[in-house]
Amino acid sequence: MSQTGALMGFVHRRRRGAELFLLVLALAVGIGAYAAVGLGVDGEVPVNLIGYGGWLTALVLAAHFTLRFFAPYADPVLLPVVAALNGLGLAIIYRLDLAKEAAGRPHDFAQQQLIWMTLGVGLFIGTMVLVRDHRVLQRFTYTSALAAVVLLLLPLVPGLGYSNFGAQIWIRVGPFSFQPGELAKVLLVIAIAGYLVLHRDALALAGRRFLFLDLPRGRDLGPILAMWVVSLGILVFQRDLGSSLLFFGLFLVMLYVATERAGWPVVGLVLFSGGAFLGYQLFGHVRNRFNIWLDPMAYYDATPGSFQLVEGLFGMAWGGLIGRGFGEGRPDRVPVAESDFIIASIGEELGLTGVMAVLLLYALIVERALRTALICRDGFGKLVATGLAAVIALQVFVVVGGVTGLIPLTGLTTPFLSYGGSSLVANWVIVALIARISDQARRPPPDLSPDSGPTDDDATQVVRLR
Repeated sequence: MSQTGALMGFVHRRRRGAELFLLVLALAVGIGAYAAVGLGVDGEVPVNLIGYGGWLTALVLAAHFTLRFFAPYADPVLLPVVAALNGLGLAIIYRLDLAKEAAGRPHDFAQQQLIWMTLGVGLFIGTMVLVRDHRVLQRFTYTSALAAVVLLLLPLVPGLGYSNFGAQIWIRVGPFSFQPGELAKVLLVIAIAGYLVLHRDALALAGRRFLFLDLPRGRDLGPILAMWVVSLGILVFQRDLGSSLLFFGLFLVMLYVATERAGWPVVGLVLFSGGAFLGYQLFGHVRNRFNIWLDPMAYYDATPGSFQLVEGLFGMAWGGLIGRGFGEGRPDRVPVAESDFIIASIGEELGLTGVMAVLLLYALIVERALRTALICRDGFGKLVATGLAAVIALQVFVVVGGVTGLIPLTGLTTPFLSYGGSSLVANWVIVALIARISDQARRPPPDLSPDSGPTDDDATQVVRLR
């Protein structure tokens, strides 16, 4: 598309002014929602609104000016959409803090989330400054794969990892806790993209035709079997159904995009179905999740049961089309509402309209990442942008599908909305990588016309001396 556009004389504009205008609207969403929470709950504007709004504005402007100086051709829609989601998430978390404070269980999750956002924006800026060309990351294909595996194994190390809500996915270093899988998903995208760029011809061309499908050869099944084993290991040893689905789905999407062969998703779905059946037969926590999904009301009072899921569904049903309004609902009845079930809180107080608006914002992020993949000039950048879009899309589908009862409930967080430092920081790095690739893709191609280069008279020549 880019090369065709260049031939037609089309050149992308920087559009940083448009981005700044959209950022003003995004800040209005975040700061306005924060003020509305105070008015709805306490009947007055929060006393720290100026300080909160000023800090949020400073963070967003810092990211904006970083793009102006270090990636002037980056996609102008991406940062405003992320800022709107992050600001809305902070307001919802603040609403839950006020509800818990009224119930005698005070928390300051909103303040901690703003600190994590500060760190996330800092890493966004650092990524934009240090990674001037995304193709450099291809050199670290196998290093990224090794680092991702190590990060995934860290929660299983005795004394370092610990279980939280039944999932062994956290590590604790001193007073700090961290979820290594969030960073591992970024490294896996880089590793898979680098591997597929080198081996996609063998994976795409060789195979045998069975009925109407071109199935891969047995000798080429190694990567997908390895990823299947890793996903099963996450499910069995860490009891993390969400990450297991996310990593295997990510690999399948990137494999299909790289090879354009429908046989790979078919093989992947067969392996996934076999793993899910074995998990249901052999492991009680998988069977429990599946049974709760089929009949949540039957497990309402059980331990572990469906209390969280059912209360979330009740809240969303009570919210209806336009919601109860900030301060009029009871989102604090749902356990861990600020993290895994923040979508249920939005559905209760902002209604189906609010949930659909949030989903549209996620769809915009995925669309802009896929658009970047389409116009990117190199195969590695195309696959990384596609993989990062798949990470966002799969994570939102798994979380929203679990909360609404579409699929069995998992333990993933909603990107940019949910409370959680690991998730927020990793997602800001994802946005930085997409912005970096879009900057390279939207830049005008170098002028290679004969008139632009040196003439034959002063051209540099290489002379071999023997």
